[in-house]
Amino acid sequence: MTAVPSPHPPQPVETIPGDPACGLLLLCDHASNAVPPDLDNLGVAAPHFERHIAYDIGAAAVTRALARRLGAPALLTTFSRLIIDPNRGRTDPTLVMRLSDGAIVPGNARIGPEGIAERLARFYDPYDQAIDAGVDAAFAAGAPPAIVTVHSFTPAWRGVARPWQVGILWDRDDRLARPLIEGLRADPAGFTVGDNQPYGGGLPGDTIDRHAMARGLPNALIEIRQDLIGDAAGAEEWAARFAALLGPLVARA
Repeated sequence: MTAVPSPHPPQPVETIPGDPACGLLLLCDHASNAVPPDLDNLGVAAPHFERHIAYDIGAAAVTRALARRLGAPALLTTFSRLIIDPNRGRTDPTLVMRLSDGAIVPGNARIGPEGIAERLARFYDPYDQAIDAGVDAAFAAGAPPAIVTVHSFTPAWRGVARPWQVGILWDRDDRLARPLIEGLRADPAGFTVGDNQPYGGGLPGDTIDRHAMARGLPNALIEIRQDLIGDAAGAEEWAARFAALLGPLVARA
């Protein structure tokens, strides 16, 4: 499910309508590899936009399928993380990457505070505001939502194979993460499930920190290995698996 840079839509957020009273808000921070024409692909060669440095391969398809199965609202970015990373805090040094996994990003090399501020206003802030609006809608419907973000990770990192098929990331609140981890580990397929692997869950200023932890909402960050969701069949399979786990958890909450 790889792709070269696609035409950039006019809005930085794709909204999938759902029932605000369902108790769940789905997010996909790295859904797209699109770059608007005026940024000239940031000077990056097209093949790099097929890599994880530009977007989370398969994550958008899983998010859309999961939203459909659960009737939940979902928000997805429509811009590449190479422009600006909405899953980073505003002052995080990796907010705008100048070098990403060996690939130089010429369009970011000399970006200064003004350029970063422009990208925050154009891309990052509208996504943030859409999430706030989604949370507010759920509260107004009488159902404070659990927030689940969908990501994907590479099968290997720096030449070392990763043993996990899936990981659940969390910080100080494991109300949702713990039963998800236990449910995945109980799957007859015998998955190797990462508990705060392949990454740690406590990233100050990330999407979960800004929107779930700040408001005391149950949350989990899902990481699925990219080779398992790189086609439509794989994305549907994993969406079905997570729908079977999340549906009862959210209903019980």
